[in-house]
Amino acid sequence: MRILMLTALVMVAFAANSVLNRMAVGVAGLDPAFVAVLRLGAGALVLLLLMLRRGLPRLPRGIWARGVASLSAYIFGFSIASGRVDAGVGALVLFGAVQITMFAGALRGREQVGRWRWTGAALAFLGLVVLMWPGGAARLDALGLTAMAFAGIGWGLYSLTGRGARDPLALSALNFAGAWPLALLWLGLAGDAGHGQSWGIWPALFSGAVTSGLGYALWYRVLPQLAASVAAVAQLSVPLIATLGGAVMLGELPDMRFWVAALLVLGGIALSLKQRA
Repeated sequence: MRILMLTALVMVAFAANSVLNRMAVGVAGLDPAFVAVLRLGAGALVLLLLMLRRGLPRLPRGIWARGVASLSAYIFGFSIASGRVDAGVGALVLFGAVQITMFAGALRGREQVGRWRWTGAALAFLGLVVLMWPGGAARLDALGLTAMAFAGIGWGLYSLTGRGARDPLALSALNFAGAWPLALLWLGLAGDAGHGQSWGIWPALFSGAVTSGLGYALWYRVLPQLAASVAAVAQLSVPLIATLGGAVMLGELPDMRFWVAALLVLGGIALSLKQRA
């Protein structure tokens, strides 16, 4: 029950990231690279301060490098897509790509994936097909969806890396600190970051310090106790939470197509968590 509650808390944090970044980039109009710098910088500062209170740990270089690379890929794609697709739709595409990536990692690690988990994963993926099928999705932005799928692959790899974390707080802090200079480089190459409304800085900072920094550290704390396939499917609850948040805070009301897709996704989660007889 404790792991279930912690996992649910992390899913709420992930959904909040979708809404907060949509506010900063899509509504306030801030530059995606600028938001990435704010988000990573705030997360790194909070996590490093918490880590330094305990003393410096020793971490394997390999796992840290993989964490920085995959986190940077996620932040890059997510920041771009946040200005082009609604929070709920973006979260659905994001965690659909996460599911595929983490299932591939589970198979590569020779994890035993039961038939109910396979069935649930297939049903959840069908939800993505419904959302993306041509005809009723004219308002969906191709570049935004591609960037979000790229972010999903990065986040899936980041989650797989976290399953080997022995010190979740320290590893998360170093991941954020290592990814921040890459975001600065992106900001320098992107050019002027002065456009947009200044109020968008606050949701970006809150996303970095709380729902990203602390949320990701908690996710690394939970991951070693979850099978990779279970962690993948559990994250598919995020789009529905993000859609509700987007409807309340941003007025982004989803259409019937989204709700059909969300129903398939949630049904897939339920089947994936079904125990064998």
